[in-house]
Amino acid sequence: MTVDTLPPLPSYDDAVEIVAPAPGAGPGNWSGAASAVLVEGTIWLTYRVRRPLDEGRGVSVVVARSTDGVSFEQVTEIGRDTFGCESFERPVLVPVPGLGWRLYLSCATPGSKHWWVDSLTAPTPETLADGHRQVVLPGNDRVAVKDPVIERTGDGWRMWLCCHPLTESGHEDRMTTRLLTSADGLTWADQGEVLAGRPGEWDARGARVTTVLSQEPLVVLYDGRPDAASNWHERTGVARWDGERLVADDEAPLASPYSDGAWRYASAVPLPDGRTRFYVEAARPDGAHDLVTLVR
Repeated sequence: MTVDTLPPLPSYDDAVEIVAPAPGAGPGNWSGAASAVLVEGTIWLTYRVRRPLDEGRGVSVVVARSTDGVSFEQVTEIGRDTFGCESFERPVLVPVPGLGWRLYLSCATPGSKHWWVDSLTAPTPETLADGHRQVVLPGNDRVAVKDPVIERTGDGWRMWLCCHPLTESGHEDRMTTRLLTSADGLTWADQGEVLAGRPGEWDARGARVTTVLSQEPLVVLYDGRPDAASNWHERTGVARWDGERLVADDEAPLASPYSDGAWRYASAVPLPDGRTRFYVEAARPDGAHDLVTLVR
């Protein structure tokens, strides 16, 4: 695939519609970090609601459904107290054949920089809050794990996992992406690092896969930022599989034209008519982030 044949990318130049507005005005109020899946004509969406640091950070995860991809009906909401975590980040909702639905949650360990990935499995999205809980990836004292992108494959599951090193105090915001595989979506085998930041580039501080654009050839969107000061204000770039790892394109990243420029956590949903609906966490003029959608 060449640049000329790259799938359409989500840009603020397109007509964006707000799916979930920020929970308040100003920096630190964010709705986003979403993932979405289309099942039998219904788009199922999950996202986290975040408030400023002094108001609790990622306070809840919402699960909602829509037939038009824009107007959503909330079916359940899960608070961070359920998991005893300090904050939530990106959740992932997937159908699980024979079991129903599974919600993966990114959970922050209180009083630390550590994160782990947990899960709830239930017969329906509406019953996830009371579903079976199982830790999926605990992380450890050397690495925090969060923000998975999870796909079903022909022989199991594939995960693109964001990892933050914890071995150097003050630099825990750095991030890389590792590839994991699984037979059941719960027990995962680490296949190694596949994407990292590039020194001197816009993504020097880290690179986090956020969605898969195409399978053949394999093309993804990813978040990146140049420095620690840009944490939470990531832009979006493109990377392609070269047979061993993901290689970033040289094009300038996509960004919001407003405030901190955040244009992050893109999620792509292929539509039956050949277009793609995107969900993106986007900065608005007052510094808050809305969850927006657009079709390309």
